[in-house]
Amino acid sequence: MALSKSKREVEEEANVILRQIVYDLSSACGAFSDSDPRVHVAYHRAGPRKQIFFEPKNTRAAIVTCGGLCPGLNTVIRELVVGLWELYGVRQILGIQAGYRGFYSTTRNPLVLNPKMVRGWHKLGGTVLETSRGGFDLHQIVDAIQTNAFNQPMGTLDQITWFSYCFSSSFGLPSVRCDIQTFLQSHFLQVYIIGGDGTMRGAVEIFDEIQRRKINVGVVGIPKTVDNDVGIIDRSFGFQTAVEMAQQAISAAHVEAESAVNGIGLVKLMGRSTGHIALHATLSSRDVDCCLIPEMEFYLEGKGGLVEFLDNRLKENGHAVLVVAEGAGQNMIPRTAAQTEERDESGNLVFLDVGSWLKTELKKWWARDHPGELFTVKYIDPTYMIRAVPANATDNLYCTLLAHSAIHGVMAGYTGFVSGPINGNYAYIPLEDVAQATNAVNTKDHKWAWVRTVTNQPDFVKS
Repeated sequence: MALSKSKREVEEEANVILRQIVYDLSSACGAFSDSDPRVHVAYHRAGPRKQIFFEPKNTRAAIVTCGGLCPGLNTVIRELVVGLWELYGVRQILGIQAGYRGFYSTTRNPLVLNPKMVRGWHKLGGTVLETSRGGFDLHQIVDAIQTNAFNQPMGTLDQITWFSYCFSSSFGLPSVRCDIQTFLQSHFLQVYIIGGDGTMRGAVEIFDEIQRRKINVGVVGIPKTVDNDVGIIDRSFGFQTAVEMAQQAISAAHVEAESAVNGIGLVKLMGRSTGHIALHATLSSRDVDCCLIPEMEFYLEGKGGLVEFLDNRLKENGHAVLVVAEGAGQNMIPRTAAQTEERDESGNLVFLDVGSWLKTELKKWWARDHPGELFTVKYIDPTYMIRAVPANATDNLYCTLLAHSAIHGVMAGYTGFVSGPINGNYAYIPLEDVAQATNAVNTKDHKWAWVRTVTNQPDFVKS
């Protein structure tokens, strides 16, 4: 059966978002060969399509939240439910409880969701669906998707539109098309996976296994990481709320430091591998004297070190405020053999408390170099206070756009993708691209230069 594309469909496929819009044209005429890694990468623009792949009345959607808490989780869930219900008429929406393990758990049954139930969820912190780390068992998860009551038969041939996976071959990306006869003989489900980088890697495995088994299931990831360490997209939801809440901790640390003789306010903020929260909170506060992030090594003793800098600040101002990301300085903290091997449920190395270590080291320094003089270090760790709050107005709006973009994409037949903004424009990005990408702070760009300007802190480069 030959299926022709309308002019509108052709225009939709041709309407793309460039991943990179700033280029170094210092090479000859700025021309790049096809093998050059700088060659353009483009993604389909997100948004509703004229034709849809799913018959709404026979569509069943499953929503799951995985990993740690983040402001905006409940907003994303709410907007997925309301969007599916009101925009497309989907009436079968399930909330998978307790993260990935909820797909196959015998004690956690899915919640049946509807707009009335989720109406006020955006005002709540955390996730009503509950979450967990770990629990990723690929075959049990896909078996549950394939065989459990998540699946529903679809409609007739007239209700089916041809679909392609994510991106046109003109941009060098794979095209995966659904076989209609296979489709008619199978069941269908939409799975919305909300989580961080580890969760997205799991989503890639789920998508690949579903493709291998030739099951017609639409899989979409919605990246969630309060650290803002997901690559490609402009930012992750909850990040702006986290920066806003971090201001309260920094303000409290500033008051404590300013109210003491030789007082230091020490604030540890989230950021295992990236220092985006610490960076933006520092720029927003203007009360911070030094910002330490994982991307920038530092040292304590010696010329140009942290101790010398803080000593000068205390002499000049009588107080100082120090902000440190949780992943900073981990290679400087002594570890036992057991601590070197300790992992959390997601398989990540368990970090030691850099804030407590810094507090101890600063007290040792002062007692050694300034015996008998007053000195105070007030250490504040607002991590769980920040993670647990509801999203602010900006993140609430962002969560709505992410959820609706994801719905439009899945309903149009795209699968194995993430919805998110690139240079301000929403696009559909392959799950694998997002799972592999990182978003480290570039310590050579203007934002880090602003931090250095605001704080006047040293560059910590030993001569």
